[in-house]
Amino acid sequence: MAKRSTQILILLVVFLLGAWLSFTYFSPSSKPVEDSTVLLEKIQAVAKLSTVEGQFTEIYNYSEYHGFFTWLYDKKVLVRVRATVSAGYNLEALNIETDPVKKIIYMSALPEPQILSIDHDLDYYDISEGVFESFSPEDYNRINHKAKDLIKEQALKSNLLNEAQNQGSKMVDLLRFLIEGAGWRLEIGHEGVLETIQ
Repeated sequence: MAKRSTQILILLVVFLLGAWLSFTYFSPSSKPVEDSTVLLEKIQAVAKLSTVEGQFTEIYNYSEYHGFFTWLYDKKVLVRVRATVSAGYNLEALNIETDPVKKIIYMSALPEPQILSIDHDLDYYDISEGVFESFSPEDYNRINHKAKDLIKEQALKSNLLNEAQNQGSKMVDLLRFLIEGAGWRLEIGHEGVLETIQ
């Protein structure tokens, strides 16, 4: 009788082990569920000429201190900002007219170069939060906007806009070369006065 009980117990253990292995092997592995909704809000025609790009890196130290008991309420973070800044021209105000009889193309002067876009990534380091204070989504949004403003300030202090203007002049020279190669003439106006580019 004891021998039969042992055999039944062994069969039961083998059966349970086989069931567990089958369940583990054949059951689908748990995968994270992801969902996304993309909304296209607006399509707008733009006329912008990007002539240069600058690569910028900024280290930004964000901290909030509340005086006494700093370990309870204070929070700080070190942020590395890496950005690509595009500079060039907004051509929406550029006027171009043609005179087919005289074979002249009239073009208003290029506007002043400006920063067209800032594409930036943030890496957060050394995040320190108090016992009763932590970073909220609003804090991270504020840090994001501040970091972008810092990059814009650095871009404006650099020679990025001067280089954009130099490249713009080269584009006008290329345009003039192509127009004159077709037997036409290009005239560029400065503050309402047309100036012949020859």
